[in-house]
Amino acid sequence: MAKRHIVIVGGGFSGTALAIHLARYGSAGLDVTLIEPRPSPGRGVAYGSVDPSHRINVPATRMYLSAAEEGEFDRWFRASPAFHDDPQALWHDGSVYPQRSQFGAWVGEQFSKASQASSASIRFVQSKAVALQQGEVITTDGRHFPADDLVLAISHPPPALPSLLKPFRHSPALIADPWQANALAAVKPDDRVAIIGSGLTMSDVVASLHRQGHRGNIVAFSRRGLLPRPNLSGSFPTLTLDYARPQPATARGWLRRIRQEVAAAGQQQLPWQLILDDIRRNGQKIWQQLPLAEQQRFLRYLRPWWDVHRYRIAPQINAVLEQWQSSGQLQVIAAHLTAVTADEQTLTLALRPRGTAEQRLTVDKLIVTTGPAHGSLLSSDELLSQLAHDGVICADPLGLGIQVNQQSQAVNVRGETSARVYVAGPAARARFGELMGLPQVADHAEALARYL
Repeated sequence: MAKRHIVIVGGGFSGTALAIHLARYGSAGLDVTLIEPRPSPGRGVAYGSVDPSHRINVPATRMYLSAAEEGEFDRWFRASPAFHDDPQALWHDGSVYPQRSQFGAWVGEQFSKASQASSASIRFVQSKAVALQQGEVITTDGRHFPADDLVLAISHPPPALPSLLKPFRHSPALIADPWQANALAAVKPDDRVAIIGSGLTMSDVVASLHRQGHRGNIVAFSRRGLLPRPNLSGSFPTLTLDYARPQPATARGWLRRIRQEVAAAGQQQLPWQLILDDIRRNGQKIWQQLPLAEQQRFLRYLRPWWDVHRYRIAPQINAVLEQWQSSGQLQVIAAHLTAVTADEQTLTLALRPRGTAEQRLTVDKLIVTTGPAHGSLLSSDELLSQLAHDGVICADPLGLGIQVNQQSQAVNVRGETSARVYVAGPAARARFGELMGLPQVADHAEALARYL
């Protein structure tokens, strides 16, 4: 029987979910190799966190590998010892928000089960892929893996250091990447802390500092000072918008439409989250109907507001933010960083809040939470850099990741499609739009597995 070998590079959620679905759909003669430098599959940036204060951002019932299995992770977690060891996971409305490491553990367990049950050959290789030469993927330890198909599931490069902070990259007061192991261990309980960025990563950092017993003041700042919104608590009906209704394919047109729908829902005493949830479910279709210029306009003007309404936080973390804001320990402001000076142990920041005079803030620690530098994805990884140099892949025109077609096949700068190189997960979201969180990433992995 002829063999076919699929190599997946990147074993976070996207790559592992793809491998699981290939194991389920594949048959004898199919070999799948999942290459990931971390010691186990399914534990990428988000779900590899071991900090107990980091929780999934939606109820466990909405975290799955396949829509047909919705609720399985919730049942698994409730039956596990971790549920009894973590009483804070259970929220007042009966939903559970487990620690993220629990979801990573569950995904890893599903990988093991699918691999053992599959008639295809599925294996996990702990290493880092650094090159593709003559149809073989080469890893740092010198191993070669022939690949009939190569799937790139590398999505989240390290954060980019703002230019004003680059001269201070070695300062003991600067924490450039809070996702590094023990990155916050150097923050003392009474340290004066500033956080650049006010999104999900900032929320995780504040939750971690709260768990550490931090007592010092914290100032979080970003250009707009927007905080992630909380999830709904309680039981509500599912709302479905009328997508057959004539609608301008413009960013402004959709903004106007969503505001109208939110207002109409409010008249029925229904929360705005129900409208945004339905927009998210149909987000890929909406996105692909927008011309490139309108996609660019959305990213320039509306993306910050979409992000804080779409990517919400667990109620446990929201409670910490509200508690510290009420006490005055946490201040969130809209401001620009205009200058930085330093001494041996501290940084002094010049901040210009919107509409007011410049302020100076001296801190013991400045933590960068601006998120992964997706615009520099291709230069952040050795394999991706080589593939870009060789003309196999290219950056998408929106600067979100890698250019692909509707089948997730890589497209080069000449518009030519690669028949053997695919992209899974958030790096393909310029094409698909809504492809950063679950369930869209899971659905995309399943669809790609079926296509392969």
